[in-house]
Amino acid sequence: MIYLSQSSLWISGFLFLIVLPGLAMTCTTLLRRRFGLERLKVNNEVAGFKFATVGVLYAVLLAFAVIVVWEKYSEAENTVSTEAGAAVTVYRLSKGLSEGLGEPTRAAMTIYLSEVVEKEWPAMERGHADPEATAALNATYDAVLALEPTGPRAEAALNAILEQLDVITQARRARIVVAAGIMPGIIWLVLFAGAFVTIGFTFFFGSQNARAQAVMTGGLSLLIFAGLLIIVSIDHPFAGTVHVGPEALELVLSDFHAQR
Repeated sequence: MIYLSQSSLWISGFLFLIVLPGLAMTCTTLLRRRFGLERLKVNNEVAGFKFATVGVLYAVLLAFAVIVVWEKYSEAENTVSTEAGAAVTVYRLSKGLSEGLGEPTRAAMTIYLSEVVEKEWPAMERGHADPEATAALNATYDAVLALEPTGPRAEAALNAILEQLDVITQARRARIVVAAGIMPGIIWLVLFAGAFVTIGFTFFFGSQNARAQAVMTGGLSLLIFAGLLIIVSIDHPFAGTVHVGPEALELVLSDFHAQR
C-alpha cells in the first residue's frame, strides 16, 4: 500500500471516491438487468438480516482501523517534536561543559540534524532509514563519550546530555518503525475483502426503484471507500500528500546555525 500512500491525494481520491463507487453502482444496475426485479426481491428478507450483521461487523473493523492509524499518525508528529526538543536540550547543555569541550558535541548534533532533514526524510518516504543519519548519530555519541568533564557541574551536564541522546535515539527508532507502515498486510486484506463483501450484499436486493437502489449502493460505497482512503493516506506517516514533515527539526537546525 506504500504506492497508494506515495501517490497524489487527487489520484487516490479519484480512485476511491469516484471510480470504485461508480463501479459498485454499475454492478447494481447490471445485476438488476440480468436477474430482474422479481428474482431479486426474493432475497430481501433473508439477505436483509445477514446484511445487518455484516454491515455492523465491517463498520466496527473500519472504525477501529481509522482510529489506530490516526493515533499512530499523531504519535509520529509527537515523536518528531520530541526529537527536536531533545536536540535543542543537548545543544544547550553542551554549553555547560568546560570551555571548548562542548563544541564537538554541538557540531556533531548539527550534522546529525542536517543528515536527518536532507537524507533520512526522503528515505523514510520509501519506508526505511538512512545509514548516513545512523553514522551521524553514532558520531554524536562518540563526541559526547570522548568528553572528560572537570567538576560536578560538567559531570551533571554530561549525564543530562546522555539522557537526551537516549531520547533522540528512541524517537528516531520510533519514527523509522512507523515509516514502514502502520497496518499489517493481513489487515489490508480483511479491510478490502470486507468492503467488497459488504457492498456486494447490496447487489442482490430488489428495490422497486432501480435508480434509487443504485444511488444507495453508491452512497454506501462512498462512505466505505472514504474510510479506506483515510487509512491509505496516513498509513505511511512520512510519505504522500498527507505526511509528517521535518519542519520541527528544520527550525531547530536554523537556530543552531544562527547561534554558531
